[in-house]
Amino acid sequence: MSGRHTLDVALGDRAYPIHVGPGLLAASALWRPALRGRHVLIVSNDTVAPLYLERVVAGLEGLRHAALVLPDGEVHKTLDSAARVFAALAALGATRDATVIALGGGVIGDLAGFAAACWMRGIDFIQMPTTLLAMVDSSVGGKTGVNLPAGKNLVGAFHQPRAVIADTTVLVTLPAREYRAGLAEIVKIGAIGDAAFFDWLEARAEALVAREEDDLVRAITHSCAHKAGVVARDETEQGERALLNFGHSFGHALEAECGYGVLLHGEAVAIGMLQAANLSAALGQAAAADTKRLQALLARIGLPTAAPPHLDPDALLARMALDKKNRAGRLRLILWRGVGNAFIAEGVDADTVRTVLDTRSAS
Repeated sequence: MSGRHTLDVALGDRAYPIHVGPGLLAASALWRPALRGRHVLIVSNDTVAPLYLERVVAGLEGLRHAALVLPDGEVHKTLDSAARVFAALAALGATRDATVIALGGGVIGDLAGFAAACWMRGIDFIQMPTTLLAMVDSSVGGKTGVNLPAGKNLVGAFHQPRAVIADTTVLVTLPAREYRAGLAEIVKIGAIGDAAFFDWLEARAEALVAREEDDLVRAITHSCAHKAGVVARDETEQGERALLNFGHSFGHALEAECGYGVLLHGEAVAIGMLQAANLSAALGQAAAADTKRLQALLARIGLPTAAPPHLDPDALLARMALDKKNRAGRLRLILWRGVGNAFIAEGVDADTVRTVLDTRSAS
């Protein structure tokens, strides 16, 4: 399944393409038509920019453009960094027909997209994800935002991109740990609603870890297609889209409590999915055998399957209480009835959640 593939996120007059395949950053004929104005700001970080910025700049001939290179890392996904994007847009003289290009992983995509949503009450942006996790998750669907000390993505907006350019060539330079973290979000797609895809992932786990191109392109394209369909049906997460957060309520709490950057997002989601599965079993909603299947697959990929020991469950629960999915002060979690069958659980008992979160006896 190698080569270039194009999917569409069907949102009426705001529909946009997702292009997946090798060599796309340099294929400006593919993405240049998405630029509607004469001003372009590329937002990247100091890890990605030295590798790929020139490829994108080469496609901007004749336009007024600038680049803002930010420090790499989750700790920089802040309002202060957003203010730097605003200052760069002002210096460029960016008008309402300007475009922001997000060249980087999920941090850059979320941050640049949020800045684009705010500048002059909303300008275009294009996602050019350079991590596997961003390709299959954060670049698709229009969720943008920044972190606060109290939690992840508490300030943000729904703002759809004009296009997503997922150049699989860049994954060659992605560190192994970050690559594995991206595979967690691919596993999630099978876990929440596609048992046959989960079966395929079990069969092809080692090939995916080895970055075999055909399997990788298939996994990315399938994951993007699944998410695109969900977003088209529920753009602002009023129902079905919440299922995409399987493992995230737990994972976001772990990220914040451990300190941003200690756990990569995909690592935290891997642990969070297992905590959600354990909670589902504790509530009698799923068989423990399904949790074991999930744990085995994540372990084969090389992802963590247990939370760091000695974390305070009450502190984690307090983090989870700030989750955006909650309603009227009651915990609203994404649980499952087994592989491929996630559901929204309303008013989950906090004491049962606390038991799942308690790692203080771990060695």
